[in-house]
Amino acid sequence: MTEFDLPDHEYLTVPELAELLRLKERKIYDLAASGEVPCSRATGKLLFPALEIRAWIERAKSGGDNTTPMERPQILLGSHDPLLDWAMRQSRSGLASYVDGSQDGLERFIKGDGIATGLHLRDGKTGQWNTPIVERMAARQNAVLIHFASRQRGLVYRGDGHALTALDDIADLRFVPRQPGSGTDRLFLDLASKANLNLGKLTQSDVARSEDEAVESIRRGTADVTFGLEAVAQSYGLRFTPLIEEEFALLVDRKAWFEPAFQCFLTFCQTEAFAQRAASMGGYDVSGLGKVLWNA
Repeated sequence: MTEFDLPDHEYLTVPELAELLRLKERKIYDLAASGEVPCSRATGKLLFPALEIRAWIERAKSGGDNTTPMERPQILLGSHDPLLDWAMRQSRSGLASYVDGSQDGLERFIKGDGIATGLHLRDGKTGQWNTPIVERMAARQNAVLIHFASRQRGLVYRGDGHALTALDDIADLRFVPRQPGSGTDRLFLDLASKANLNLGKLTQSDVARSEDEAVESIRRGTADVTFGLEAVAQSYGLRFTPLIEEEFALLVDRKAWFEPAFQCFLTFCQTEAFAQRAASMGGYDVSGLGKVLWNA
């Protein structure tokens, strides 16, 4: 295991972190006791959040927490959202995008790879969206977290069988997973655990790296069900069972907030055309767009 090869699971144990850092386990306990490394305790054991460990390693590689302003490229990172994609194109803001999941986006944002990142990361303990992990990981970033939209997420499937009403109904179906570290994957694993769904017996297809790719697999018939968005299900004419309403937020560099590109994008998101598009897609509530959720 290397610093570029962390396990897919959400938490590392003491032995796993010791192997990753090539340190003795005693040193790991010392780092945890001093607060130098992010950790939590569950059932009396030390656990280390993999996402935060990645960011901690990156900060160490660059010589510590860098508070010097960096020149960020005009790129929006993070999680894929169809409404956000549409708004970026229609606004003609000049912003580009690189989306590969919430975890990837947050890590890249901390390194300065973009001006903003889209997130839908739910804290399993508190049920809060985005703010807890942003507070832990981006406290030294000159950034603000704003609400973009509330989205309906649930089971997306074809209409040629019986209705699916709960997560455990998918046990005998072919399921399209999302990439490890994505907000969708993290949320699915959390809900599956609460539903006592045996993932070891779940038949899974190839990983999909976007909302559209996952639902397209269902439309083509290469799989039976995925954990997707109502808006995408509607666009492909598929059935949808809502399971949870999630918060999709944008973590934005404060300097970039006032620059023309992001202001052009934000201004467009406050137009009637944007509101009508969100309503026509279904599964979105954009009434809280722009609300400040966290301010560094």
